[in-house]
Amino acid sequence: MRKLFQIAAWLLLIFITVLSVVPPDDRPVTSAPHDVEHAAIFAAMGLAFGLGYGSRHLLQTVGLIGFCAAIELVQLWIPGRHARISDFVVDALSASVAVGVAYIVAGD
Repeated sequence: MRKLFQIAAWLLLIFITVLSVVPPDDRPVTSAPHDVEHAAIFAAMGLAFGLGYGSRHLLQTVGLIGFCAAIELVQLWIPGRHARISDFVVDALSASVAVGVAYIVAGD
């Protein structure tokens, strides 16, 4: 099961990266509010990393916060995209809380 979570974690990271760098018109749109979309996908990624990689929860949290920052910074140079501090906060908080949930659930 751990291997499945590892694969899911990396696929979600790639998916988030692609969605973050494509032009806005090429992104899928849902009826969910913007912050809910961000929270859901980053929480899913955090949970997958947390369950996939066991006892390295602090390292995962720091790495995922760095990833969230990098995604926002990259958007500064992409036409039609814009970095938002509010997106970074939602993304980093969602991923971090999900890693914490994984820690509690897995008991590693």
